[in-house]
Amino acid sequence: MSSSERLRVGLIGAMGRWGPRAHIPALKRLPEVDLYALCTAHADTAQAAAEKYGVERAYGDVSAMNANPQVEAALVAVRVPAHYALTKNALEAGKHVYCEWPLGANLKEAEELAALARKMKAHTMVGLQRRASPAYLRLRELVSEGYVGQVLSVNMSHMGSGVLTRTADRTWQRDVTLGANTLTITFGHSIDALCMVVGEITEVAAVVSTQVPRWFETDTKKFVDVTSPDNIMMTGRLEGGAVVSANLGVHPYHGTGYRLEIYGTEGTLAMIGGGEAGQEVKRKIMGGRKDDKALQELPVPDRLKWVPKEVQELGPSYDVGQMWVRFTEAIRTNARVEPDFDFAVRRHKLLDAIVRASETGQRQKVAL
Repeated sequence: MSSSERLRVGLIGAMGRWGPRAHIPALKRLPEVDLYALCTAHADTAQAAAEKYGVERAYGDVSAMNANPQVEAALVAVRVPAHYALTKNALEAGKHVYCEWPLGANLKEAEELAALARKMKAHTMVGLQRRASPAYLRLRELVSEGYVGQVLSVNMSHMGSGVLTRTADRTWQRDVTLGANTLTITFGHSIDALCMVVGEITEVAAVVSTQVPRWFETDTKKFVDVTSPDNIMMTGRLEGGAVVSANLGVHPYHGTGYRLEIYGTEGTLAMIGGGEAGQEVKRKIMGGRKDDKALQELPVPDRLKWVPKEVQELGPSYDVGQMWVRFTEAIRTNARVEPDFDFAVRRHKLLDAIVRASETGQRQKVAL
């Protein structure tokens, strides 16, 4: 691909966590993309970031970056409470937008952004990057090809570590209304991967709980109150009629990790390990059909690996890079891409249904 065809991207959030950790290493190495501009809240930090990463343009004002017609797509990689305003401004400026997940702090914000994107005829992508994971793509293919036959039952368990203490710069996530917590982020990514593989969830019962109501700030030596959930237990049905259960939590010590199991009339599939962001190389597909004596590891074909080898070796950049390959192709061919902002609204609706089920104690239908 020639330089003139490369998608020129402006990153909003060059001093954050996820942008520099995952997006920048990928964008600097993908032949499809030109990381053209960086934006932070201040001109001096923007210039420092641009010099550090070898980027041509630096902006301390997002409006100035949006006014540059050379910036074709904006990447919003900041804290969730700022997603709405920054994404709205980029869309109104005529940019295509990649926004990290969750799209908004709540369903209303997500719906408004999706509607604006349709009005502006913009290509959009939300950062549910498991949808570009080679391992998950292969697992979905296997289910679609009939490896397990009719899907009967699906079970997901994801047990992480670390909920008692945080540094003060991370405790803002204690407020559930800000939209960045174990339910929206960790569970959101995991349940989306499940739906990607076996289909949408149509009804749910759930318990959403805050088991640790106070965090200790290790740097300030203070305790802070927490309203964000740390444990989610859900049961329900898939659109194909299979039953589904999902149990996700973050606990003080020794989380046992991630496992997704799919049971059908002809066999069994499982994804073991790699439940967190940037763990593509840890994901292992295990499968066994009715005449097999045991589960065995199933390979992931190279045709599903779209990024260069050096990006595959960069951890968090692997899935993210795969997303950018897909997003760039959609923009250049004027095709819809998965997952876009309309898709993000669907996922927000599922999370809202899970919360309602927990609050009411009653099974909830999920709007598809």
